[in-house]
Amino acid sequence: MSGTNSVSRPALFSAGALFSAAPLIIFIVLLIYLGISAPNLTDPATINLILKQSVPTVVVCLGLATVVVAGGDDVVSGGIDLSIPATAIICAGILADQLTNHGSPLWSAIALAAVAAVTMGVLNAVLVVAIGMTPLLATLASSVAAVGVTKVITSSRRINVDHPFVIYIRDANVAGVPSAVLIAAVFVLLFCFAVHRTRWGMQLQAVGGSRDAAEVSGIKTSSLVAQSFFIAALAGFLASFFVLARGSGSTPGSEENLLLEMVLATFLGAAFSPRRIVTVWGAVLGAVLVTALSVGFKSIGVNVFWTGCIKGTLILIVVASAAYSGRAQS
Repeated sequence: MSGTNSVSRPALFSAGALFSAAPLIIFIVLLIYLGISAPNLTDPATINLILKQSVPTVVVCLGLATVVVAGGDDVVSGGIDLSIPATAIICAGILADQLTNHGSPLWSAIALAAVAAVTMGVLNAVLVVAIGMTPLLATLASSVAAVGVTKVITSSRRINVDHPFVIYIRDANVAGVPSAVLIAAVFVLLFCFAVHRTRWGMQLQAVGGSRDAAEVSGIKTSSLVAQSFFIAALAGFLASFFVLARGSGSTPGSEENLLLEMVLATFLGAAFSPRRIVTVWGAVLGAVLVTALSVGFKSIGVNVFWTGCIKGTLILIVVASAAYSGRAQS
């Protein structure tokens, strides 16, 4: 029996390691294929475009990564916030409506958008922490509500925005680097420092690792989980400016693709962690890779609907891999 176990355990370990690394392997294969089929994908101009296009996804991933770190990376019962893209879209809709349709000053439009973001954070925190709903269902419900309100605000119509602030984010460059990329880089550094280098971040990780153990240690777990949803709403608010800049306005339905890319990028990022856990920097790298796939597929003429289908399949693989890794570690 001992001889059988000595053979089967390494085999199972190798199979498990291969399955955990499957999302990363698939992405590498796809990127190599796109690099061959679209040689200009590695040109400096294209890389610049990829970085610029990835900014909204990067920023919403900052919020989702924070929630996952606080709640644990179990895709069913752990930390998840599906409402971040909807928060970005409702804030973008408010900004567009106020700036274009009402001629409001920038500070007034930003204040109204901030109120909407805070409301989303409070709603999610109450549903999850106070009422005890699972984050998956709670944030899905708040997301649907936010999308509905956005349709009312915008009358389900696209609103173009030509405000100088939005144009600056869209078109300005600093030393050849898009301003949007530089601003997003600052946000990334702040989130990485807060989540991975501060006492608060260490407590956040402790809660996500084992809530019971964190409570025994005297950590206020409910407060930290609630805070993570506020920070996720803040990420949605920040992302709204880049959503407006990338699309030169507010476009109904754009939250769907942003949601797909956010979930895919965040859990793909876990593949870059030695412990196969979601991290802020991993989510950011995942967002850039997902955007590179989108740009690559478009450059070789792949239909947008097929691109969505491929992303959906990749999400299934990434989530299944994350669930398997979590079960193996437990």
